[in-house]
Amino acid sequence: MDAPAPLSISASGLTRTFTTPRGPVDAVRGIDLAVRRGEILGFLGPNGAGKSTTLRMLTTLLAPTGGTAAVAGHDLVRDPAGVRRRTGYVAQSGGTDPAVSVREELVTQGRLYRLRRPAAEARAAELAGELGLTELLERPCGALSGGQRRRLDLAMALTHRPEVLFLDEPTTGLDPGSRADLWDLVRRIRSEWDTTVLLTTHYLDEADALADRLVVVDRGTVVAEGTPAGLKARYAGSPGATLQDAFLAITGRTAAPQVPAPVAV
Repeated sequence: MDAPAPLSISASGLTRTFTTPRGPVDAVRGIDLAVRRGEILGFLGPNGAGKSTTLRMLTTLLAPTGGTAAVAGHDLVRDPAGVRRRTGYVAQSGGTDPAVSVREELVTQGRLYRLRRPAAEARAAELAGELGLTELLERPCGALSGGQRRRLDLAMALTHRPEVLFLDEPTTGLDPGSRADLWDLVRRIRSEWDTTVLLTTHYLDEADALADRLVVVDRGTVVAEGTPAGLKARYAGSPGATLQDAFLAITGRTAAPQVPAPVAV
């Protein structure tokens, strides 16, 4: 029997309290996580559940108030630089400069990771080929479609071949075809590079299609976890039920208004 894969993400009692004029707000109230290498984990919850705050802590953008966590074997508090060297992060809004070319963005990202210019240029060309961006290398980022921009965001996050990839609502606003393309890319990244992926999304069909396992948070704590089929069987009464049915049973509310993605014409 094969030994279980090592943990890529572990957290115990992770908390974050914000100070406001009206008093302290406990955004995250004790999150426990155990994500194995090569796993795609769907991290779900209603608006205000603590998902984005947890993600910001795990990517070292926000210091925890309490608890412990490690990503790719490096402690969030004691070695944040070690975490950043081994993780990639695709934020909801992206971070490209609309005035510069795709090539320049990719090369600049490589230089930020201390690659010499020839190596950064080679890595940019490699990523462009892998993510279908080669014909767009000289195009300004501001002229890209939504799906093309998200592929560029992914390419930039993968510049340093991270062990762990964090995706925060990566397909919001994309048309169905672009969403399907991005799903295929995520699967390929995991299968070819053994990359661990933590994905937040409000599209429950996306979580059902992509994730090996789901963790549902509400009011700053984990309220359910398991495979998509397992959660549907346990909370909605049947593996054939929808994940929306299970989510409603777990939280008593919807993940978010799920407006259909626009269809490209």
